[in-house]
Amino acid sequence: MKLLNIKFSGIFLGFLLLTGCQKTYVVSKYQSVLYQLEYSKNSDIKSLSGYYIDTKGNVLIYNSPEKWNFPREDETISKSELLENLSLTKSASKKIESADLQKFINYIDNIGASKVTLTKLHPTDSATLYFCCYQYSDDSEEYKRTIIKAEGRINCENLNFFSKKVVTWMTDIDKTIHK
Repeated sequence: MKLLNIKFSGIFLGFLLLTGCQKTYVVSKYQSVLYQLEYSKNSDIKSLSGYYIDTKGNVLIYNSPEKWNFPREDETISKSELLENLSLTKSASKKIESADLQKFINYIDNIGASKVTLTKLHPTDSATLYFCCYQYSDDSEEYKRTIIKAEGRINCENLNFFSKKVVTWMTDIDKTIHK
C-alpha cells in the first residue's frame, strides 16, 4: 500500500511538472486598459504620446492631447479619469491576437507584485519612455499603474522575470504602429 502511494505521488508530481500549474489571470469585466507605453518630455512644451492596449486587444494611440489625467503619486487613477484619457485616443488599426493577449494578461499580477529598482534621474532635458501595466479594483473603482520600465531622463525597471518579455513585446507593437 505504501509503495502504491509513493508511485501515485510520483505520477502526480510528474504530471504537474509536465503540464505546469499556470494560473490564468482573469480581468475584471469593468477593466478597460491592460498596458500603456508613454513617451513624455517635460520642457517648455509638454510632449506626450503613446498607446494603450485595452482588454479586447485594441491598440489605442494618443499624441499631444490638450488635456490628460495622470496617475497620482501612489500610481492610482480613477476609472472616470482613465476613461476620459481613452476618449482622447484613436485606433491604431492594430489588434492583438487573443491568445497572445491572454499570455501577456497572465503576467500582470506577477509584475504588479514585484519590486522596482530605485529611480535614477539624469539631469538632462531628455524624454522618458514608460512601459506600464494596470490592475483594476472593483471595490475602489481605481486602476493601479505599475511601471515595468522607464528609460531616458528617468530610469527604473521592474525586477519581475516577465518584465523584459513585456517590454520587448510592447516595443515591437510600437514599431508596427509607427512604420
